[in-house]
Amino acid sequence: QVQLVESGGGLVQAGGSLRLSCAASGRTSNLYAMGWFRQVPGKENDFVAAITSNRNWKYYADSVKGRFTISRDSATNIVYLEMNSLQPEDTAVYFCAARLGSGNVRLSPAYEFWGQGTQVTVSS
Repeated sequence: QVQLVESGGGLVQAGGSLRLSCAASGRTSNLYAMGWFRQVPGKENDFVAAITSNRNWKYYADSVKGRFTISRDSATNIVYLEMNSLQPEDTAVYFCAARLGSGNVRLSPAYEFWGQGTQVTVSS
C-alpha cells in the first residue's frame, strides 16, 4: 500500500503562483509514476502532469505546459507541482496519484493510489 498526502493549496490571484506537495509513504519503491489530476464539480478529473520514478520522464497536459512544472525528490518521496501564471480556469481540487504499472500516465483509472485532494482557487 502507498499513502499520499497533498499540501500547498490555497487562494491566489490570477497571475500568481502556488506549489503543491505530495508526500508518499509505504511501498513507494515499486511505483512506476506519480501524477497530478484536477477536478471541478460536475466534471471528470483531468490529467495535469506526471513523472516516472526510474528516469524522471515528465508529462504535461497541453493546458498547463509552460506554466506548471512537476518534480520529484527521491530522497524524501515527495512530488511537487510548481504552478505559475495561474488563471481562474485552473481552479479545481488537485489530487496526487501513484501507479504501479507502466503505460499511458495520462489515464486516471490506471492509478491505484490517491490522495485526499487540495483545493486551489484562482481569483480574477
